[in-house]
Amino acid sequence: MSKHRPKQILLVTGMSGAGKSTVLRTLEDLGWEVVDNLPILLLNRLLDTEPPEGNDGDDRPLALGIGARTRGFDADSVVRRIKKLRDHRGYDIGTLYLDCAGAELERRYNETRRRHPLAQDRPAGHGIARERELLEPLRRWANRLIDTSTMSANELAQKIRATFSGEGLGEPTLSVMSFGFARGIPANADLVFDMRFLRNPHWVDSLRPGTGKDRDVADYVIGDPAYADALARIEGLLETLIPRYRAEGKSYVTIAFGCTGGRHRSVHVAERVAARLRDAGFSPTVTHRDLQTAPQDSLEGPPAAR
Repeated sequence: MSKHRPKQILLVTGMSGAGKSTVLRTLEDLGWEVVDNLPILLLNRLLDTEPPEGNDGDDRPLALGIGARTRGFDADSVVRRIKKLRDHRGYDIGTLYLDCAGAELERRYNETRRRHPLAQDRPAGHGIARERELLEPLRRWANRLIDTSTMSANELAQKIRATFSGEGLGEPTLSVMSFGFARGIPANADLVFDMRFLRNPHWVDSLRPGTGKDRDVADYVIGDPAYADALARIEGLLETLIPRYRAEGKSYVTIAFGCTGGRHRSVHVAERVAARLRDAGFSPTVTHRDLQTAPQDSLEGPPAAR
């Protein structure tokens, strides 16, 4: 038996059209390993397979999508196999059953103009009734049941995130970057903050060759009268927004700080904000897009008398 067993296995099943695809996509976004429509006879082989090279010790939770369309499907056989894996091999296997009222399922099929998989040449209602009969043993066995009759896809995804986003799962990949407006705003930026309101070290001869990572450059930027209040407000805003992005299931969040050339003000602020976010429990990566490019601050013009 593989020594790298998933710490949790969730069997996702239920009525076609009740939201299984939405659930599996959401779990995958949360960091679960997801396998859909795996023939149940291959389950043991999957669990005994070592993780890919470079993923030693991978104990991510595993979600298995299964339904009446799965090859060799037999609900009683599925239940027996789950019991055996749980009782004899010690796997923690849960079963989530997605139910939905027949009238709502018919409406969804009519709306999407899809044919029910068990009623290709008959009205959807025939397939729905047949599928409900086939799945009844799994419905009785399931330890979690969600009725999606009155839920939108987004509401279902929210419920799954709230229920299954365990520790370390579902956190967005957080990036903080600096850039120069002279070379354009980063295409992948979600939040852009313009630091050109701060005084510019470029116009100080001794500071011009440096970067925002240098202490004397940073001290010059910090000395701007607007600095402390502006940065405190920005950091407070980010500490509010990032958990909201997580709750909405956003997988990537990129925060970009810009100045004219991308070498002084934006670099310092990106480093400071990233440190503040780490202190708040987040794990941002930091990049400086234009740090090694030629200075462009002369495009901004010298500062007016303050």
